[in-house]
Amino acid sequence: MARPENDGSVRFLYGTALGRGLLKTIQALHMDRLAVWFLRSGLSRPYIARFAKKNHIPISKEELKAFPTYRDFFLREREPHPVDTDPGHLISPCDGWLSAYGIQPDSSFAIKNSLYRVKDLLGDDALAKNYEGGTCLVFRLCASDYHHYCYIDDGRQGPNHYIEGRLHSVQPIACEHFPIFTLNRRSWCLLDTAHFGPVVQTEIGALVVGGIVNRPEGPMVRGQEKGYFDLCGSTIVLLMEPGRIELLPELAALMGTEQEVRVEQGQWVATAINK
Repeated sequence: MARPENDGSVRFLYGTALGRGLLKTIQALHMDRLAVWFLRSGLSRPYIARFAKKNHIPISKEELKAFPTYRDFFLREREPHPVDTDPGHLISPCDGWLSAYGIQPDSSFAIKNSLYRVKDLLGDDALAKNYEGGTCLVFRLCASDYHHYCYIDDGRQGPNHYIEGRLHSVQPIACEHFPIFTLNRRSWCLLDTAHFGPVVQTEIGALVVGGIVNRPEGPMVRGQEKGYFDLCGSTIVLLMEPGRIELLPELAALMGTEQEVRVEQGQWVATAINK
């Protein structure tokens, strides 16, 4: 599958001075609230067919009739999807485009023109130190993707930490202009996994509506739904401690290159290193 290009409207908003000025106005006036109202209302129903066609989502006219609003379509379920059950295999939590980065000794990693520090992503300096020298996996969901995500392993999920923020696009051109992951609305939690140690999972909201809905603290089961993005695609970031995983060769070759590879929810992406 070819990687989708930046959407035309996103290129305008982030690639031109006029667009960036309009973006500031949209954010200042909280127009996301109007978008939420529209996408949850029956007025959004005619938009579903256009959205599906634009993003090459196969759906019949009969199937379209089952969705009274765009939100209902966005949160649609799909047929049961295979999940790799080998306990030593780290799986992708979602459908999307995966890139991998090494976390430097100062707990930072670079994407596009932005330098990210783990402590800024999480707002927790002490926790950030545990991931120095580890691996950062970035899963970017596109408009055509299924927007529910699952647990990567058995274990226990810690409390959800919600950080209010802005709602920028997470498409590549936006990442070239802003440090999106530390500006956007996000929610993170610590996953005490059975086979990969303590993993931090962060869900990051996107333009214009960044709804993030997660299960509360408690037991978790590999492949079980952890949560979903409500109304807009976005990004999931996994932080792995050093010496915990070995990426599959085709993914290891992309480490730090900002290239992406297509993955599906439940797919094997790395192997546990026995400690």
